[in-house]
Amino acid sequence: MFPKAHATAYVLMAVRIAWFKVNRPIEYYATYFTVRADDFDISIAVQGSDSIRAQIKEITEKGNEASPKEKNMITVLELCLEMCERGFSFKNIDLYRSHASRYIIDGNSLIPPFNALAGVGTSAAENIENARNQGEFLSIEDLL
Repeated sequence: MFPKAHATAYVLMAVRIAWFKVNRPIEYYATYFTVRADDFDISIAVQGSDSIRAQIKEITEKGNEASPKEKNMITVLELCLEMCERGFSFKNIDLYRSHASRYIIDGNSLIPPFNALAGVGTSAAENIENARNQGEFLSIEDLL
C-alpha cells in the first residue's frame, strides 16, 4: 500500500515544478538541463527548433535499433524543442562566461556549461573555468 503522506509529497513536488515551469520558465529550463541533461548534444540545441525536430525524427525512425543513449536523449530533446517554441534559445558555449557544470541564464537564452561539450567531463570543465579565472587566454596553448 502506498502511504497517503508519501503520495501527498509527490503531488506537492509536482505542483512546485509546474509552478516554476509556468511562472519562471527560463529558470526552470536552466535547472532542468543542469541537473538532468547528461545524454545531450548541445550543438543540436544551439541550431534551434528545426534541428531539434530533425534529430528527434531521426532517433524515432530507428525504432528498436536506437541505442539506449539515443532513447534517453529524446526526452531532453523534446524539452529543448518546448523551450525553443516558447521563445527561448541556447547560445554557444562561451569561454569567458560559461560555468563548469551549470547552465547560465542570459536574458531569454541559456549559455551551456563546459561539461556539455562531448568528451569534457566535470573535472576538465572545472580546470577550464579555473584557468579562465586566472586571466585572459592569449593563445591555444594557454587553454591547453
